[in-house]
Amino acid sequence: MHPMLNTAVKAARKAGSMILRAAEDIDQLTVKNKSANDFVSEVDLASEEIIIDTLKAAYPTHGFLGEESGFNDNNSEFIWIIDPLDGTTNFLHQFPQYCVSIALMHKGEITQAVIYDPNRNDLFTATKGRGAFLNDRRLRVSKKTKLKESIIGTGFPFRDFSHLPSYLKMFEEMVLSTSGIRRPGSAALDLAYVAAGWFDGFWEIGLSKWDIAAGALLVKEAGGIVSDFNEKQAWLKTGNILASNGKIYDDFIKIVQKHMSDELKHQ
Repeated sequence: MHPMLNTAVKAARKAGSMILRAAEDIDQLTVKNKSANDFVSEVDLASEEIIIDTLKAAYPTHGFLGEESGFNDNNSEFIWIIDPLDGTTNFLHQFPQYCVSIALMHKGEITQAVIYDPNRNDLFTATKGRGAFLNDRRLRVSKKTKLKESIIGTGFPFRDFSHLPSYLKMFEEMVLSTSGIRRPGSAALDLAYVAAGWFDGFWEIGLSKWDIAAGALLVKEAGGIVSDFNEKQAWLKTGNILASNGKIYDDFIKIVQKHMSDELKHQ
């Protein structure tokens, strides 16, 4: 394992242990509303602190972009992109679908990825050019060739509802064109599931960098395709992401594109 990936795994496992301990005593937590339907708990903050402290101890000159602590680039060509608890709303409702997501960006390119699901003790990792793994088992995206036989993950808009009409049209056609839609509530894990071949594809509108950076590398390293809705690589900037195996990609993205609002088209 790459030494930087190894450090990120150590950080994710430490944070995961703390999150599981906190989950046993959920009623005692302090929770704040960042904005409508966007919650932050003291666990998010503590998890991010554990991750950054662990990474800083090994790489004191690196920069950080954390969901809770914001951006500090330290003028470094290495930036760690951290979601300390992806699926906070699930966590707060004791719905066991959430994870820690850590990615390393080097000169603008994502080179290392860790997604850790503490409930299942599932560790997804990827290093650029070296493949994607789940608990040391090599991952490949699914082999499904027909959208009709595929199950697709998604996330409903929850903060910004401006694209809801477009999304609902996409959703309706996707329900009719696939073998099922799933919405577990953690975009990072959804992308990891595409890498593992458990989902055949995933799409969502308006995500943040920390939601998708690690998961996107996992999908690519498992042989899948990741793009924005315009079939370009601007998904980190726009937050609009579509990921799938190569075989259903064309049919999948056509449905999304058909129902895109003008604003989405020009992002």
